[in-house]
Amino acid sequence: MKVLVIGGTGTVGSHVVKELLARNADVTVLTRSEEHAHELPQGTHSAVGDLLDPTTVRSVFKGMEGVFMLNPVSTTETSLGLFALNGAQMAGVRHMVYMSVHQVDQAVHLPHFGSKIPVEMALKASGMDYTILRPNNFFQNDNWFTEALQQHGVYPQPIGSKGLSRVDTRDIAEAAAIALTEQGHSGKTYNLVGPEPLTGPQTAEIWQKVLGKPIVYGGDDLDAWEQQTLQYMEPWKVFDFKLMYEFFQKNGFKGTAEDVDHLTKLLGHAPRTFEKFVQETAEQWKSAA
Repeated sequence: MKVLVIGGTGTVGSHVVKELLARNADVTVLTRSEEHAHELPQGTHSAVGDLLDPTTVRSVFKGMEGVFMLNPVSTTETSLGLFALNGAQMAGVRHMVYMSVHQVDQAVHLPHFGSKIPVEMALKASGMDYTILRPNNFFQNDNWFTEALQQHGVYPQPIGSKGLSRVDTRDIAEAAAIALTEQGHSGKTYNLVGPEPLTGPQTAEIWQKVLGKPIVYGGDDLDAWEQQTLQYMEPWKVFDFKLMYEFFQKNGFKGTAEDVDHLTKLLGHAPRTFEKFVQETAEQWKSAA
């Protein structure tokens, strides 16, 4: 099966590429960077282009049977998705798997949540076979906090005390590859969640247990978080993420037992646990040191 992966060099997409290759798919990754193209796994094809460039949209989907699409958080996220959807339709793509976000319809005011809704709607109206994946917050986002955890003993992500059913990106990748290469997933929407919700303090406790050193939760002060984060992140993205963390703190971001059951059946195994991810990550840090 010939599959185009959009977003195939990032945290989720790189795992999707590996899962598709393991299933003997013929994988092409669209990237905007020649440098990233040279870093792709052996056996992967690359296409350098930009989804906001009509030349790319009219050419990159030709000959593809399936597409996995992940659009980065940006101010043009909806346009990227819709341009790609039109390109896929024009090329006669059979099946498109789109990565949206968990509970997107409950938080449409969040810019990087609400921007996915028009793409979901257009995909459902496209006439193509489609599968929508709606993952929770990623375990692997904690790799952003390596320095804070190792050097300062702080878990800084202000996720609050209601609980998030965070998910491993490898489970997302497996779900995407299964949806593209196996029958029975057309027209389905899957919530991708971890096995249990965890709060900010509980997350810090797990890191403390595994690392064997004191780790404290950085707290829920979003004004302080904003000022700190503006030192290294674009203001529009900080504003967007602050709104997201406000939503998490007020409402939580939990999956249901039914979500876990459906994902377990889809994967053929239980969703990976956060503690297992932390153990693996700590071992990688030790090896790197």
